[in-house]
Amino acid sequence: MGPSTRQRGAARYDAAMTGLDHEERFLFREEILALAGALSDPTALDNVEDLLVDLITSSHFDAEVVTLERSLQAMLGQRAGATLVNALTAAPEAFSEVHDLPLQPEVLERLTSWRARFGLAIDNALSFLSNPDGIQGHNFTTQVAHGDDRRALQGRLTFVRYSNESEFFIADASVFLSVAADVLDKLGTHITREDVEPEVVARLADAVKLIERRTAPRGEG
Repeated sequence: MGPSTRQRGAARYDAAMTGLDHEERFLFREEILALAGALSDPTALDNVEDLLVDLITSSHFDAEVVTLERSLQAMLGQRAGATLVNALTAAPEAFSEVHDLPLQPEVLERLTSWRARFGLAIDNALSFLSNPDGIQGHNFTTQVAHGDDRRALQGRLTFVRYSNESEFFIADASVFLSVAADVLDKLGTHITREDVEPEVVARLADAVKLIERRTAPRGEG
């Protein structure tokens, strides 16, 4: 498998689920064995694990996962770096092939651990970047949270994806208002009449007036 060919690599790994012919199985094993050779140094194992931990805990995970393969290639070599990404995101049936190879126990243990800890998150992020999921609907409600010494107005925003999966976010009102301001600032820079219905513009204007009225200093509202 040539470097930076994730699609071909994924297809080859998926083929393990339905059975590999002799040549494909040979190539599969050769790639994993080459990866194991690149990981034979304990320092390399530790460096890769540090990279994966930093990635998975990063607040910019979705952006940084794009460069994961290049980072691993710089660390392990082009072939090994690409193979490791494919191994981490392989289906369970495909990854089981790894256990049949004569790998060093430490290498096999780390590969198995990395796939369990990081594989799903990396695979989901890469799949999303390849096939971004749009939003077909949303719902927004408010609620009041009572803490020990304060009352907090919160919002709950639910997005419905085209896959019909829902994802929701809860945050204080100030957070959602800041998001709304950012969205309006960014869209307003480029928007034209064709991009928005007049009724929506009217709703936005009414909403701003309502917030101004309810947050005005006493005696001004």
